[in-house]
Amino acid sequence: MAANQNKIICFGEMLWDMLPTGKMPGGAPMNVAIHLNNLGNHASIISRVGTDDLGTALIDFVTENGLNTQFVQHGQTHLTGVVKVNMDDKNNVSYKIVKPVAWDYILLEEDALEAVENSDCFVFGSLSARSEQTFDTLKKLLAVAKFKVLDINLRPPYYDKTTIEFLLKNTDLLKLNHLELGEISEWFFTAGTIQENLIRLSELFKIKTICVTLGEDGAMLLHNNAFFQSSGFEVEVVDTIGSGDSFLASFISNFLNNIPLDNALVEACAIGAWVATQHGATPRILTEEIQLLMNKTLSTSHVLNP
Repeated sequence: MAANQNKIICFGEMLWDMLPTGKMPGGAPMNVAIHLNNLGNHASIISRVGTDDLGTALIDFVTENGLNTQFVQHGQTHLTGVVKVNMDDKNNVSYKIVKPVAWDYILLEEDALEAVENSDCFVFGSLSARSEQTFDTLKKLLAVAKFKVLDINLRPPYYDKTTIEFLLKNTDLLKLNHLELGEISEWFFTAGTIQENLIRLSELFKIKTICVTLGEDGAMLLHNNAFFQSSGFEVEVVDTIGSGDSFLASFISNFLNNIPLDNALVEACAIGAWVATQHGATPRILTEEIQLLMNKTLSTSHVLNP
């Protein structure tokens, strides 16, 4: 899990998840950035919080986790973002995302634009396109980014076909889950198997690398027309919040470091599974526990024929 000091910028929401048991820091881009940092990369986030107690507490949290807050803006007009989280059980989580909030108004700042231009990787999510201001800033940052990673996050009612289509056209590496793959595929072509959908999506939007998570069944990867699949890990789930974010951080880190893709996929699945055994979205990833899980549980990765 050792990483080179890749310069990675994450863009989008940072907020508080309001769970039945209390509030926890969240927002996929922030979660990914924290995990990327913990994995040895140099990660920063471009976002916006309010000048309120929740905003101050959020800045304190990310600072304690070693994340650069240079590009986090402070707005006086709108409050720090919150999400009301309902958990029917450990695996079924639903979200009510409050709007408008501070991260809906991320402005374009010159130092952030320069940082994205000089970064090795730019990570963004579809949820950040829900407001005109933040989406406009995102478009300008995408125009200068070298390598663009889209983390699809379909949260009704904050997405539509036109917006997702634009984002897909500006993506080098795409990560989504199997339900999102099915829904998006039906927008653009006659949906088939997961493999067929991945091929069609890759061809249509010229995306060389697409990773789809399959829940307890692991993940599948399409890269340069070759398929890889990793089976899942059996763990005792505490909650699944942040599991996909840690998966993505691990895969990006290994991908940028040219780790063999089958190994990268297995490790990403292991880290995602381990995070699901912890409380909260951003527990510090413990290398020895990940290795123990990988040794204890037989998870295979193999190349598939299309």
